[in-house]
Amino acid sequence: MLPTSDTLAQRLFDALPQTQCTRCAYADCESYAVAMAQGEADINQCPPGGMEGVHRLAALTGRPARALSPVHGLEGPRQMMWIDEDWCIGCTLCLKACPVDAIVGSNKRMHTILESHCTGCELCLPACPVDCIEVEVATPGKTGWQAWSGGQADASRHRYSQHRQRLGEARPGEAARACNNAIAAKPSDDTQRSSVAAEGHASEESTGPALDAPGSGWPFRPQQATPLPQAPAAVAAATDADHKRAAIAAAMARARAARAGNK
Repeated sequence: MLPTSDTLAQRLFDALPQTQCTRCAYADCESYAVAMAQGEADINQCPPGGMEGVHRLAALTGRPARALSPVHGLEGPRQMMWIDEDWCIGCTLCLKACPVDAIVGSNKRMHTILESHCTGCELCLPACPVDCIEVEVATPGKTGWQAWSGGQADASRHRYSQHRQRLGEARPGEAARACNNAIAAKPSDDTQRSSVAAEGHASEESTGPALDAPGSGWPFRPQQATPLPQAPAAVAAATDADHKRAAIAAAMARARAARAGNK
């Protein structure tokens, strides 16, 4: 059951498509919602929601609707990922990058993406060391909220909540419920330029961690996937990490050599 929307931040959170794609330059949909409620982010930074999403956010905040920011991406059909299983080396890096646990597999075993769970966030793409994840259009001719239903958003939000709970992190919605209910003023152009438009970086003082936004166009792909927890600075841990990197490098070399031989 979804919590009651009793703060502006939570109402904004409920209005987002819950893809957790980070195109807005915040760590997840909730962080973006809190930033909007606090006046630290504009309402036109969510390409998956499209212009319909901008109008929804405008109605909640009282701000004028603006065209989507090209720094964060353009509105387009929803994408879906799939794994070329012939080239998958079973490194599990894509599993860790997926915010909704839509990828199943185990170490050194073939991975598969559950199409019904995939939000098209594309965070798995830069995580794959052998480029075996492919992209296809899931909703030809449909964009924004025409390509993504409220039911799908609720399901994605629930899976993201389970994902965070599994990692021992706070469930989505807690920060939004705690956010001040006052409607913040629209950010000035100077604030917007300093917090987002400069290379797509969110402000260091924003609610969510800032991510790189290197260019425009659909799809907008971050330069790296969701950061993984850092290993302890112990000799044994470092040795294990070195072994893993060496194993992945060797597997990549074999996969690329085999692919080159088939051309």
